[in-house]
Amino acid sequence: MFYSIFYTKNLILSRGNIKMKQNLSQPSLTNFLNAYTASGTMRGHMPGHKGMAPPDFPALSPLYAMDITEISGADSLFEAEGILLAAEQHTAKVWGSAAVCWSAGGSTLCIQAMLAQMKAEGRTVIAGRTVHRSFLNSCVLLGLDVHWVMPRQGGIISGHYDPQDFAKALAAVQKSGRRPCVYVTSPDYTGVMQDIAALAALCHAQDAPLLVDNAHGAHLAFLAENRHPMALGADYCCDSAHKMLPALTGAALLHCRNAAMAPVMKLHMQMFGSTSPSYPIMQSIESCTHWLAARPDAVRLCEQRAAMLRQRLTPKYTLRGEEPLHLTVIADGCDLSAQLRANGVECEYADRTCLVLLLSPMMTETDFARLETALLGCSPKSAAALPPVPEAGERLCDLRTAALAPWESIPAECAAGRVCGPVQVPCPPAVPLCISGERITEEMASLLAFYGIENVAVMRETA
Repeated sequence: MFYSIFYTKNLILSRGNIKMKQNLSQPSLTNFLNAYTASGTMRGHMPGHKGMAPPDFPALSPLYAMDITEISGADSLFEAEGILLAAEQHTAKVWGSAAVCWSAGGSTLCIQAMLAQMKAEGRTVIAGRTVHRSFLNSCVLLGLDVHWVMPRQGGIISGHYDPQDFAKALAAVQKSGRRPCVYVTSPDYTGVMQDIAALAALCHAQDAPLLVDNAHGAHLAFLAENRHPMALGADYCCDSAHKMLPALTGAALLHCRNAAMAPVMKLHMQMFGSTSPSYPIMQSIESCTHWLAARPDAVRLCEQRAAMLRQRLTPKYTLRGEEPLHLTVIADGCDLSAQLRANGVECEYADRTCLVLLLSPMMTETDFARLETALLGCSPKSAAALPPVPEAGERLCDLRTAALAPWESIPAECAAGRVCGPVQVPCPPAVPLCISGERITEEMASLLAFYGIENVAVMRETA
């Protein structure tokens, strides 16, 4: 692919007879999109909207104008060597990572790439059980088997792990002659965080890469104490920039400890990602990055406001989770969410044991005041007791065989004894209770009923 990019004092982008001059002190992708939109070029390329929203939706016009494809000068995400490469390098600098690969396909694409590299290295994956379904689906696609570690405290959806359980798993995998890696989710959906520094030390002592699903923690690098996985020793991690920071849905980052691995990860990403990544999503990553660089105190201010909110709520509520911007309330979340909704507040997630609210540096002091007033005005019902972590079911076959086998959907109360089939879990929280290929126990069937899951996909029995 050819890019007409000439670096002089200013960046000149040439398309036919049109010259667009850009100021390099400004965000490169945004600058290009603004210049291209202002140029009046006739768009003889995709997308078919030609930069214009349908007449009945004028509010979308600015977004449509910025939505382009890989035209000359716009660079190409998976083969970036121009403005997108420069933007990714700036993102890495702001986050303090050796290298960052942008994703317009969410953290899912980053997880697929991380695991593809582990497959290429012939590694056995040791994973904490509280994983997102995108991890399981990636393992199915790649034919990866998983050695599971169960949480010691909390529940199957959100819990704490003992690093020594990972140490035992690492030793067991190495004793069998295989090369291990470790995969954990931190923070998880309710804001529970793992001891990433301890896990990194364990992994590096055993020559095992540490992979972290940090989808809920893109902001951790900007807290008063940097708690981002890359700062604590992870080898790879993914951030969903849209979850806690001002980026569009689908905006994510793949961090690499070794900068030389970034081109390799790009090859893995293009295997799974769309060949038409969204330019508005990528522009939102760039704008988020530049905003953080210009306002390094924004996340810390939010952290301070969140701490004050917790103090004011503590007399009335029990709160859970170490991550400061996840406000997890221990109560009957289903009832509490309805009360909050009636008072103009929509939560992130609710079940019988808790309610989760996600705070953000984009929230104003007024927003925090409104949230405090709404919560203090509610009459919370007691939370149901968190079910204990069940024992893993007997594994009858590997993930891929079970997920791709003929299956049927049956009532959850009839599932005990059957073998879990395709990955089927509601999002949120998208954490699987049953794992493909495992026999569903009575305890697991009860857990499905507790979380209101009425039907489960199981492998079809043969005569």
